[in-house]
This record gives sequence, C-alpha cells and structure tokens, in this order.
Amino acid sequence: MQDIIWEPASAYVAVLKVVGVGGAGVNAVNRMIEAGLQGVEFVVLNTDAQSLLASDAMVKLEIGGELTKGLGAGADPEVGRNAAEAHRDEIEDILRGADMVFVTCGEGGGTGTGAAPVVAEVARSLGALTIGIVSRPFGFEGRVRSTIAEKGISDLRDHVDTLVVVPNDRLLEVADPSAPINETFRLADEVLMDGVSGITNMINTTGLINVDFADVKTVMADGGSAVLGVGRARGEDRALQAAKRAISSPLLEISMEGASGILLSVAGSRDMTLHEAHLAAETITELASDDANIIFGAIINDALGEELQVTVIAAGFDRMPQHPAPSHIGGRASSLSGSTPGPGIVFDIPTSGNRKT
Repeated sequence: MQDIIWEPASAYVAVLKVVGVGGAGVNAVNRMIEAGLQGVEFVVLNTDAQSLLASDAMVKLEIGGELTKGLGAGADPEVGRNAAEAHRDEIEDILRGADMVFVTCGEGGGTGTGAAPVVAEVARSLGALTIGIVSRPFGFEGRVRSTIAEKGISDLRDHVDTLVVVPNDRLLEVADPSAPINETFRLADEVLMDGVSGITNMINTTGLINVDFADVKTVMADGGSAVLGVGRARGEDRALQAAKRAISSPLLEISMEGASGILLSVAGSRDMTLHEAHLAAETITELASDDANIIFGAIINDALGEELQVTVIAAGFDRMPQHPAPSHIGGRASSLSGSTPGPGIVFDIPTSGNRKT
C-alpha cells in the first residue's frame, strides 16, 4: 500500500500595519515599539521632520514638506489634510497588501486631525479592515482644540470600519495624582497601545481556542459603535476580577450591555483552569443580548506568570440607547474598590484628541 504523506496547508498570516499620524500618533507608535509589540508593521507620518528622526519605526514618511518646510502643521487640520493628499500615492504604496490597518493619532491638532482621514480612506480603498484609534484632548487644552477634535472625529468616522476613542480626561481618574505631567501623557500613549495590542495579540498568539483575523473581522468590519476593555488580575478570584476590570474601567463611556457581537480572549499561564476561563467569559457575556454573536479564545501565555488577562471587544450598539459604564456587574460582581481598573477604550463615540499633532 502506498504511503500517503499529509502536509498541512501553511496558515495564512494576516498582514497588520499600525500607522501613527502626527506627533501624538508617532509617540504612540514609539511606545508600541518600546514595549516590544510583535506581529505588526509600524509606519509613522508627520509634517514635523524632527519627530520622525526620533522614531524607530521601519517606515517613515514626511508629508507636506513643500507646505510646512518640515516644521509641522501649525494646529491647522487643513494643512494636515493637504499634506497627506499631496502624498496619497506614497501612502497607498506603503499600505498596499495590508489586511488590517490601525490609524492612530491625537485629535485636535493639525497633522493628526487633518491627515488621519486621508490615511484611513486610502487603507479602506485597498480593502483593509481599517480601525481608527484616537484620543480626545484633555479639558485643560481648551475649547478650540476640543472643537477641532470633534470635527476630526466626524471626518475620520466616515473612513474607518470601527473608531476607538480614548477620553484623556478620564485618565486623571486612574493616574497617580502626584505623577509628573509627562507621565500622564505617557499613560495616554499606553492606552492607545492597549487598543492596538488587545486586538493584534488575539490574532497573532496561538491559543488553546484560537481567535484569528477572520473572527476579528466578523466583529469589527462595519462594526459601528463598540467598546474594548482589557482587565488583568492575580489571586484566587483573578478570573472574576480581570473580567470585571475589563468591563468597568473609568475609561469606558458606554456600557457593554446589549452588544450584538463580542470577541473575547482569556489569557493565562499553563496553570489557568477551564473553570477560570468559563467564569471570565460568563461574567462578560451575560451583558450581551441573547442573540449576540460571541467568539471566544483561550490563550496560554507563560509570560503572564500568576496574572490572568481578559480582552473583550463588544460591538453592535447602533440600534440601542447608550448607558453609562457600570461600576458593578449584575449580582455576582461586587465593588471594585481598591483594585486597579484595566484599560478600557471606547469605539465610535463622537470625541477626540491628544497633544502635539
């Protein structure tokens, strides 16, 4: 009898690109590189040549040099937009072949606010699943910047599948009051990073129950309003605490209740039990609508040590009224007093901005 040799088909690896636009976007990408985020290609675009020189991104594109002489957009989004339009062909060449593109920036300034919609439009025209991850300015940055940011969010929303908004003012609720201002801005960069890594880690990490790019696309393509939460905990009740932190962070501006699509990943070291994975999943999915499409993944990551991490993306709120994020969950979830909330991020809510763009 002839031997039959079976060779598994090589798994397709999705091409993921993160594009930092403007000063805040470049800073966020630098933070991701510094943290060792794997499995993505980093791109930075800016009108400020100096900020590009300081970045370790593999691909750098100075835009609008003929308009700004490399000195930035002067807080004028129209300059940022024109700068990106002048380099549309180069942007298209850089993004071609990507399955998923993250566009990150700080809304309210010139380059990020004006150029990000152009980058997103190009990415989506190439067929990439396009996710915007932006930050809303701190209140102390002024009404003018806030107004510019709102317009930028509105423009960007038209060109992405899902829009992530980080409300910077709420960082003050989780930041150390004695921390220097640069550390608070760094925290804003880290939250932008969590928005990207929470999704890319699901795709790139092989799990006991895998979540792949197709699963992510099911939830996020034309996803409308959605929320993302990442919670971490250790100890005897770590599964429950991690799940609660993922869904009740001060950074969440709407509740997950009633989501029609949920992408859920539970990660832990080899001592993570099935009971823990089930408890974390149950805590979160009880907030979803009865007919929600729930995609679950379980990942072994020994680097987490004694910590368990829950990452959840909930989408499909467009037909529902929005409610404040809960401080407790149902009957089983008690108060979070004394705990550190995980980073929570809001998708597709009309908000915006960061600092230098």
